[in-house]
Amino acid sequence: FAWNSDGSKIAFLRFDESGVPEFSMDVYGTELYQKQNVFKYPKAGENNSVVSLHMYDVASNESKEVELGNPYYIPRIKWMNNPNHLSVQTINRHQNHLKLIDVFAKDNSVRLLMEEKAKTYIDITDNLTFLPDDSFIWTSEQDGWNHIYLYSKEGPLMNQVTKGAWEVTNYYGYDPKKDMIYYQSTENGSINRGVYSVKSNGKRKKALTSQMGTNSAAFSADFTYFINTYSSATTPYNYTLHKALTGKKLKDIKDNQALEVKLKGYATPPKEFSTLAINGNELNMYMIKPSDFDVSKQYPLLLFQYSGPGSQSVANRWGGANDYWHQMLASEGYIIACVDGRGTGLKGRDFKKVTQKELGKYEVEDQIAAAKKLSALSYIDEKRTGIWGWSYGGFMSTNCILKGNDVFEMAIAVAPVTSWRFYDTIYTERFMLTPAENPSGYDDNSPFNYPELLKGKYLLVHGSGDDNVHVQNTMRMVEALIQANKPFEWAIYPDKNHGIYGGNTRLHLFNKMTNFIKENL
Repeated sequence: FAWNSDGSKIAFLRFDESGVPEFSMDVYGTELYQKQNVFKYPKAGENNSVVSLHMYDVASNESKEVELGNPYYIPRIKWMNNPNHLSVQTINRHQNHLKLIDVFAKDNSVRLLMEEKAKTYIDITDNLTFLPDDSFIWTSEQDGWNHIYLYSKEGPLMNQVTKGAWEVTNYYGYDPKKDMIYYQSTENGSINRGVYSVKSNGKRKKALTSQMGTNSAAFSADFTYFINTYSSATTPYNYTLHKALTGKKLKDIKDNQALEVKLKGYATPPKEFSTLAINGNELNMYMIKPSDFDVSKQYPLLLFQYSGPGSQSVANRWGGANDYWHQMLASEGYIIACVDGRGTGLKGRDFKKVTQKELGKYEVEDQIAAAKKLSALSYIDEKRTGIWGWSYGGFMSTNCILKGNDVFEMAIAVAPVTSWRFYDTIYTERFMLTPAENPSGYDDNSPFNYPELLKGKYLLVHGSGDDNVHVQNTMRMVEALIQANKPFEWAIYPDKNHGIYGGNTRLHLFNKMTNFIKENL
């Protein structure tokens, strides 16, 4: 719901879930009988909630439905500066036709402000910003890269504010006093992030940060200052205060130098960034080698990836637990590599959306090709190549050890999707349409449809309480492997969700994965 600026009206959405199927999940707990967690969950192709927009008038204590003409999804509502005008974004079920509608609150009449159509899908954002005269700022991939646009209050495009073969990765806001837009982008390379300002006419662009790595800003309400959070693959997070107009640093808030010094004592091997020419594209890659790396020796190779639509794993930023674990494995004599293949983000619309209707096809092809190319290096033992991933990455690692069974000797899949038929409508249909419209897209890359291809060592892990990627995915994969008489290892973590944590759970999980790698790679 959203209040208008003078507090006279509330716009709100109503969801009718009566036609949405229910999903049931066992909760084992500690009691004698397990319980059931039952909730509405529309899987791909099933009924969604019926959503409607309503307007409540405080003075009359009445609410009325706003007729939008069967919009299907209403992802965003936002009042304009004029308290009598509400903006509404609607999108069709295929998510490739987005409309921005102006609702006149006095009589609930509507008019189309602008619309976008795409051959694939359109991403929904929170970047819509109304200027004092109710002209508005919008971000879009319509020219092939994500950029900022300025539209008049009547709807026509006034100008494209940013342009180039790079992506706007974060829109921070607009300062009406200075007519200045603030944003984050990949202008210094797709693995880096910088903070910039630009006039609404696209002129006087200025870089407000200079360090290569990842810069992320949090601006004061009046856009006088911003706090920059900076990190790189070798520098932990540090926090600094800056003038928004010039980018000048005013103060160090926290530099994390003590952590940096302490970590140097561990002599952890660094990430080496590069690109890899695969299937006609230059793919971003990093590699972690053992600290005592010797080019005359051969090492086993473990690929890590996520690979989901628009994601990025190869980034010049400070990593988390996975990085520490990967560095530990490197210190044990493994080479770790990560390659962002087709379908991942920040390299343009077409690179990201090539996977449309075929999730798991091009991404798997790129990982297999990358593994082959890396295994041909003199210091890689081509007979000892493995891959692992979590969630979408587990979907990928499972497909890779099956379709790339002549390349991968080992795979770990944590909480994997094994059929997109089991996932929710909004996410899945954005990329795949419905199962009725695209049955081959769903089934050709569903790993439980070809378990007979398994040759290598495979570890499958899931939390039974995963309400995101349901354990149903793993159970169907297990049954397929059993019926194909294929040996494999698996582990179920009772009542653990998609993150699989709590108590000693993460420790147990990573010990299991470490031991599996050491025994099989």
